[in-house]
Amino acid sequence: MLDAMDNVAIVLFAGGAASRFPGKLEHPIDGRPMLARCFDRLRASDCKVYLAARGSFSPELDAQLDAPVIVDRHPGAGPLRALLDACAVIRAERIFAVAADQPNVDARLIACMTAAWREGDEALVPQHDGKIEPLAAAYDRRAALREGFELRSSPKHGVRDLVARLRARFVECPGDYFHNVNRPEDLP
Repeated sequence: MLDAMDNVAIVLFAGGAASRFPGKLEHPIDGRPMLARCFDRLRASDCKVYLAARGSFSPELDAQLDAPVIVDRHPGAGPLRALLDACAVIRAERIFAVAADQPNVDARLIACMTAAWREGDEALVPQHDGKIEPLAAAYDRRAALREGFELRSSPKHGVRDLVARLRARFVECPGDYFHNVNRPEDLP
């Protein structure tokens, strides 16, 4: 178990193409752009929050995001590459990866997952209803780099493939946290 939250950094992944719902991260949920809402819910934790993105956001959205942006050096290459880029830049022991199109993930989940971390864990991944959530999970930064760089050129190069290579532990969590917005009809 971690003694200090400053050993954990949160990376909010906001660099996807959103081809099924262009502009979804700027679409309002409860009166706030989805990305700003996600950011606010995560920064309520005691962890530093970073944004992983293709670049900057619209000036209106950017003004609502007081966080360092890690620019995706491999746009379109998927979340594993973005996670590895974040792990290479951030020096926290653990990285909590969160997809920005999961507007219900919040500081309570971060605290619960952080408290559940045990010596020897290389990943702590939520599970619910027979599914796992690798983009709402905590990763040992060094282990992710060790295994992830080998996966980069492999035919199996997704975040789930990274989880399979790590000493991962799965934690049962309420499924409501992991509502994913991919299309307009997915909005809460």
